[in-house]
Amino acid sequence: MFEFSFDINNLRILLAVLMLSVASIYDVWKREINDVLWIAFGITSVILIFFEPDLLTTLKGIGISLLIAPIALIIWRVGMFGGADALGLIVLAALAPHATLSASQITPFTTLTNAAILSILPIFLNIIRNLIAISKHRDIFLGFQETKLNKIIAMFLGYRAKNPKYSFPIERIEGDHKKLDFSFRNAERAEFSKASDTWVTPGIPYMIYITVGFVVQLLFGDIIFSMISNIRGS
Repeated sequence: MFEFSFDINNLRILLAVLMLSVASIYDVWKREINDVLWIAFGITSVILIFFEPDLLTTLKGIGISLLIAPIALIIWRVGMFGGADALGLIVLAALAPHATLSASQITPFTTLTNAAILSILPIFLNIIRNLIAISKHRDIFLGFQETKLNKIIAMFLGYRAKNPKYSFPIERIEGDHKKLDFSFRNAERAEFSKASDTWVTPGIPYMIYITVGFVVQLLFGDIIFSMISNIRGS
């Protein structure tokens, strides 16, 4: 199914997986990634260019891949993910442009779109967690005055945690009651919840989604493209 031989392309893939793995570990461990990592692999991506058998084709491929740079920077400035995530995507585009181990069609944006799809998965975990809590007759909305619609939304976005860690609050105090708060929070400036027994949304580092999205790209290609192809073929 997959053919893997040691050449410059596969070396790029190995280095890209190493870079993203180290970045993910640091992001989970310290919730920050030192820029030295991106500088080191960015320099490596430049050095690898001079070992390419077809320099012009390589430069064209990297140039097309780097079209993701302004998009990543805009998403960062909007606050949907952190600066480290943007830098990671940019260096990845230069280090392993159009990287794949399968015959699936990919684009320079495949890693980003795969990551976006994968970032939806915690929603299902939240629902399962909340349904289990309800089945145990826990009043997960005790102390709240909220509409049924807001409660349903909250069950998708988060859960009530006794001792939250690395999670963002989605509730606020309004008078004598608690209210759910679904307002947008900047990924870099938002503070983790320090209260106990509070509604939170998981603060999973986006770098993990980028890493897994890249691995999925290597093995299967573009998730969205595959879904569209399957629908058309059915």
